[in-house]
Amino acid sequence: MALGPIFVAGLERSGTSLMYALLASHPRVAMTRRTNLWTHFYGQYGDLGDDANLDRCLDTMLRYRRLVKLRPDRERLRREFRTGEPTYGRLFALLCQQHAERLAKPRWGDKSLNTERYARPILDAYPDARIVHMIRDPRDRFASSVTRWQRRRGGIGAGTAEWLASARLAVRNARDHSGSYRLIRYESLVAAADDVMRGVCEFIGEPFAPEMMAMRGAPVFADAGSNSSYGRRAAGAITTSSVGRFREVLSRQQIAFVQRLAADEMAEFGYEPDAVPLRAHGRMRFAVETMPLETTRLLAWRVREAVRDRRGRPVPPHRLIEATRT
Repeated sequence: MALGPIFVAGLERSGTSLMYALLASHPRVAMTRRTNLWTHFYGQYGDLGDDANLDRCLDTMLRYRRLVKLRPDRERLRREFRTGEPTYGRLFALLCQQHAERLAKPRWGDKSLNTERYARPILDAYPDARIVHMIRDPRDRFASSVTRWQRRRGGIGAGTAEWLASARLAVRNARDHSGSYRLIRYESLVAAADDVMRGVCEFIGEPFAPEMMAMRGAPVFADAGSNSSYGRRAAGAITTSSVGRFREVLSRQQIAFVQRLAADEMAEFGYEPDAVPLRAHGRMRFAVETMPLETTRLLAWRVREAVRDRRGRPVPPHRLIEATRT
């Protein structure tokens, strides 16, 4: 089969960085991380066949801190882009190919959060691409984010809304693009990493490379023992110690809320609900406080995302370096 680019999709705290580190350590695959090209640039500068639009797009791309790290050659990008079809997908590919060349690897890929939102345009742009979507128990995912950042804007309501949106896209994309889209449960990966990665390598059309498992292609994650919210691990360690930690982090009301709002989607991925006994006072608090507040937060998240979808998602100003004065 033809070997197109590889994309890692999914939400933060779902194992996307672990999958990135493993793939980046394959001797044939050069992975970029959090370029957010499809989120922040796709379709947002009009027709790139117009030189003014292309230059506006390149100006922002080359000031975006996450892309500056890749050291793109602007003049080469512009020159090569002008020799072919003026599409966003082609511009993104040229940038990522430069990175792959620097690493002397023949194939490129990217790990950016929420890539699942762009599965159709990505596969239209690269028919031979492969997308690996990481999914994690919504209770553990939220517990990991709370542990990582101490607080979570929007609470369990927004966290549940975010997970539901990603999970529903996962099911739809896997159905609509069955040969190009693969769902990987975080829990399966950490429980049997070698076996899962052999399957991933078969899916992307590459031979399994044992050196992937040491994650040396992503030193930050290798040295920290992947990317855990629960403290450092031995170098290159992949363990199941984060599975089920929500029972130590979340309240009973929070667990009950997720299980009620995401019951069908959790079942779709094999996540069993916990028995959450609540005494009379706890049941009253759940009904009067937790459900109304967190449902409002869930709906607020959906409204906010709908507005962003309509207006676009430009690069946040704090992610841009100052323009060079001439």
